This record gives sequence, C-alpha cells and structure tokens, in this order.
Amino acid sequence: MVQQEAEQRVGVPVLRAGWVRQTFVHWRYPPDVVQALLPEGLVVDEYEDAAWVGLTPFVMTGVRPALVPAVVPGLPPFAETNLRTYVRDRDGRDGLWFLTIEVACPLMLAAQAVGVPYHPGILRASTAGDAVRYEGSRLGGGPSYRLLVRPGASLRPAARDIWLTSRWRAYTRRLGLLWETPVEHEPWPLADATIDALEETLTTEVGLHAPAGEPLVHYSDGVRRVRVGPTLPCSRSSRVRSAS
Repeated sequence: MVQQEAEQRVGVPVLRAGWVRQTFVHWRYPPDVVQALLPEGLVVDEYEDAAWVGLTPFVMTGVRPALVPAVVPGLPPFAETNLRTYVRDRDGRDGLWFLTIEVACPLMLAAQAVGVPYHPGILRASTAGDAVRYEGSRLGGGPSYRLLVRPGASLRPAARDIWLTSRWRAYTRRLGLLWETPVEHEPWPLADATIDALEETLTTEVGLHAPAGEPLVHYSDGVRRVRVGPTLPCSRSSRVRSAS
C-alpha cells in the first residue's frame, strides 16, 4: 500500500532540496503498453486496472550537497520536468520509473552515471495571474511542452491522490544493474487544478501514443525539506535494510 508519509528515514542524504510550484498531470494507459518501456526487474504498478503516466513540472530550490550547512545558499532555483510511471520491483516495493527528465541545470546531468534519464533544456516556470505557466524544450531540438494550469482549492487526499503523488524511491538501470534512490520529505500539500492549455511531445518521444482522454490534475505549493539518499544497486539496498 502506498503511504502518504515517507517509508524510510534518509539518515545520510547526499542531496537536500525543495520541490515547489509542482503540478501533477496524469493519464491512464494500458498496462502492457507501459510495461514494454520498463527494464527487467520492474513491473507496472496498476491502479483501477490501469498504468498511469505523469507529467510533473516543478521548480528545484535550495539544491545543495548534504554536507553543506543550511545557512549556505544552494544553487539558484531552476525548473525541471519529468515524465514518469509507477512500478514495483521483484520484492513488491513500489517506486518511480522516470521515462525522461528535462532539466535547466547542467549540474544535474551528473546523475546520468546511475541511469537517471536527464536531458538539458530551456525550461521556464512562472505565474500568470492566478495560473502557473510551464514551458520547456530540449537543447538541440526534440520534445517540448507548454502547460498553463490553474490551481484550485486545497484538498484532503483520497487514496488515489496519495497513490499518484507519494512515492519514496526511484529506480534506474545502468551497467546491467537496477539501482534504487530513496527519498524523504514531508507529505505533499495538494490542491485541485484545471488545465487552461497543454501541448506536449514528451509522451511520443519515449515511445507512448499521445494521451487519450482528460487527465487527472493536482497542484502543490511544494515540499521544502527533501532529502535524497545514496543510490545503490537494489540487491545491496536490500541487504542494508535487512541489517538495519
């Protein structure tokens, strides 16, 4: 069962940050269509007999290595957008699989070393009256997106809202290994939201057909105490958990 609060403490983080001004746009897909995009060792996590793919633009703030004290300013804020789906490993543990991540900060590309699918781009996130506007395009051409979303009233998350937003590990694959990165932060404060405009080619870029039907949309002002743990091969992660 997916939990609204972090499943584990990240006692020794490698990175601290805030994730703010975040929108979650989710579409249903047939599970077999999404499964075809996953590596060995992961299976689609279904909800209401569907796989879900999420477009999630946001702003990263205060990014700094864990050993840098909080009084020292982190990197300037920058925009990031990921296209993700929800998976379980062989032990049944749920997590995220990123289909692609577009990012405006070149320093984040270092995570490609463990298979994080970062792509540098020109990204913007701004407010337009009572709406939030996101725009992005990959450097050198390729996929792009434009989203204008209007946040609504705050909500008390139901089971599906928690399932779509509250994940506490991300999986990647590199060098023939499946890797796991744990994450800890406070629960997402969620609000309803409506879309005024949406154009995107990220889904087709990763091998999905263009989304069909109306998406499910949430907005969050964000979480500001994000702790990202070390990335370890999944087998080693299991041994660490067993010993703790």
